[in-house]
Amino acid sequence: MPTTFERSVGHRTVAPAVPTGPVAVQRPLDLRAVRLDPNGRLGAWQDLNAAATIPHCIDQLEASGVLDNFRRLVSESDADFRGFVFADSDLYKVIEAVAWEIGRSGTDRWNAWLDEVIGLVARVQDDSGYVMTWIQGVHPEKRFVELEWTHEMYVLGHLVQAAIALDRAAGRTDLLEIAERFIALIHATFGPEGIEGVCGHPEIETALVELYRHTGERAHLDLAQRMIDLRGRGLLKVGSLGARYFQDHAPVREARSAVGHAVRQLYLNAGVTDLYLETGEAALLAAMDAQWASAHERKMYLSGAFGARHRDEAFGDDYELPSERAYAETCATIADLHWNWRMNLARGGSSYAETIEREIHNALAASVDATGTRFFYSNPLQLRPDRYSEENAPRERTPWYACACCPPNIARVVAQLSAYVASSTAEELLVHQFTGAEIDLPAHLGEGTLVVETDYPRTGTVTLSVRGTVRPGARLAVRIPGWSVGSALVPGKGGTDDGAAAGADADGYARLDLTDGGRYRLDLDLTPRCSTAHPRVDAVRGCVALERGPVVYCIEQADLPEATEVDDLSVVPGQNPREVSTTDGGPRLELTFRVSPPPPELYRTDPGEPAPSGTTTVTAIPFATWGNRAPGAMRVWLPVARD
Repeated sequence: MPTTFERSVGHRTVAPAVPTGPVAVQRPLDLRAVRLDPNGRLGAWQDLNAAATIPHCIDQLEASGVLDNFRRLVSESDADFRGFVFADSDLYKVIEAVAWEIGRSGTDRWNAWLDEVIGLVARVQDDSGYVMTWIQGVHPEKRFVELEWTHEMYVLGHLVQAAIALDRAAGRTDLLEIAERFIALIHATFGPEGIEGVCGHPEIETALVELYRHTGERAHLDLAQRMIDLRGRGLLKVGSLGARYFQDHAPVREARSAVGHAVRQLYLNAGVTDLYLETGEAALLAAMDAQWASAHERKMYLSGAFGARHRDEAFGDDYELPSERAYAETCATIADLHWNWRMNLARGGSSYAETIEREIHNALAASVDATGTRFFYSNPLQLRPDRYSEENAPRERTPWYACACCPPNIARVVAQLSAYVASSTAEELLVHQFTGAEIDLPAHLGEGTLVVETDYPRTGTVTLSVRGTVRPGARLAVRIPGWSVGSALVPGKGGTDDGAAAGADADGYARLDLTDGGRYRLDLDLTPRCSTAHPRVDAVRGCVALERGPVVYCIEQADLPEATEVDDLSVVPGQNPREVSTTDGGPRLELTFRVSPPPPELYRTDPGEPAPSGTTTVTAIPFATWGNRAPGAMRVWLPVARD
C-alpha cells in the first residue's frame, strides 16, 4: 500500500481519512479509483454539486463578506467585519470542496480562484503564523483568551483539512504551508510545555490526526491526544450553557452518552476515533462504542438527523425526538457521516455503512434543493401549516445563512462521496453503498475494475462485474441492508447462476470469490413498509412512517386538495403502502387516509360527538424532495386512525 507520507499526489491515497496505524480493519480507497456513474443518484448529485453548489458557495463568500473580512486586514476593502466569529471556516470548507472535486474530476476550472483566495489568506497571516480575521481585525485582545467562544482552533481545523485535501488531490502545497505555520504556533502555545486549553468547538482533533498521517510528524498526533486528554477537566468557562454543551463534563474515556451541542459531540467523536485508529488504545474505542449506541440507538431521527433541541442545537434525553421541533442540523448529519466512516474503518460491520446510507438518502439529501443552491440548516420531520420561520430554521430552504456553516459543509461532503462507497482489507473488496460506479481494484487484489450497475434506490437490482485480472484468494463483500434480510449475492455469467448464492454473514456482508470476468447480482427487497418508533418516543406514539429501501417518505400539502390539510389526516389501519410509478424523484407511495376535521375546542372533558370524516387517497413523496414545489405543511410520522 503506498505510503501517505510521499509528497507526490500520484503516490498518495486521495481520501479524507487515511489511517496509517495497524489497528484499522479496513483501508479506504482512493476517491479517484471510485468513479460514480453520472446517471446514478450519487453521481448525478456530485455533478450538480460541481455545476451549481460549489459555484454558488463561491459567490456567497463574496456576497456574505467572508472574503472582504480578509481583504480589510490588508487594506484591500473598507467594509466592516461581517458574519460570525468563525466565518473564515466557510472559505476553508469551500476550498476543501473544490479540492475533492479536483481529485474526483481532474478539473482546473478553479485554479485562478484558488490562487486568489490562498494568496489573500497568506497576506493576512501574521509573522507568528496566526490567521483568523475576527480576532485580528475586531478583537485582537482575545487571541487564545476565550477558547470556549472564539473558535480559533475550530477554524484552524477546517484550514488544515482543506490544505490536506488540496495537497492530496492537486499536489498543491501553498495552503498547507500556511496551515503548518499556524499549527506550529498552536504547538508552541498549547503543547506539552504550554497552556492547558481546548477549543470550545471540537474539530482540530481530527485535523491534527490527519496532518500526522499526511506528514508523518508525530508531534501532531501527540497534540491531538493532549487535547482529547484535557477535555472534560473543566478548562472551559462554560457559563449558563453548562459543561455538557461543550462535552467538557467528563473525560472522553468516561463519557458514555452523546450530550450537548450535537455537532460538537459528533466532531469530537470523529477525532477520538481517528486517534484510536493511530494508537490502538482500547479505552478510546470502548468509549466510542458506547457513544455510538447512545447516538444511534436512542437519539437519532429516522431520517439520519441529530439534535432534538433548538436551544443549544443539542441532543435531548434518550428517545426525546420531537418531529416538528427537531433541530436536526445538517452539519450534525455530516459530522456523523464522518464519524461513521471512521468507525467503519476501525470496526467493520454493516451498521456504520447502513447509517451513512440513511443519512445520504434522507437528512443530507433533504438539506439541499433540486437546484443545488438553496439549503436547510434545520431539518424537521414535520412542518405545521402555521409554522413561522426562525433564523436557522426557516419554513423554506434559503440561499445562505448568517451562520453559514451548513451550505459549504454540504458542498465538501458531496464532493467526497466517492470515498465512502467501498473499502478494502488484505483479502477483500467491500462495497458499502449501492450506486452506479467503476471501482478500481486495489493493487493487492488485482489489476482490474469492478463495474457496478444499478438504478438504486429506484430499483433494487445491483449487478457487479469484473474487468481485468484478479489475484488468487481475493474476495468480494457486499452489504446486505437490514431491511432486505432475505437477499443474497448470486454469482453468474450472462444471468445464469453458476455457483452457490451467499447470504449475509454475521457482519451484514455477503461474500463470494472475486474471479476474472466474474459477474454477481444482488436483488434487494424494496417492498414499501410502515415503520413504528420505539415505544418510549412519546412524540410519535401511535404513528407510522413510510419507508422503501433506504428512503424515508412524507406527505406534503402540495399533494392534497385545497380543502384538505395534512394535520387532519390519519392512516386507515390494516393497509400496506402501494407504489406509484413516476418518471423522476423515485416511486411515490400511496395510502388511504381518514380525513377528520378537528373539533373547535382546544381541550374537552368528554369524547363528544365524533367529527364527520371521509377518506381520501394521498401519495407520499421521498422526504429528501419535500419543499421543492411549493411551501406548505409536511409530515413524516403519520397518526393511525382509531377504529
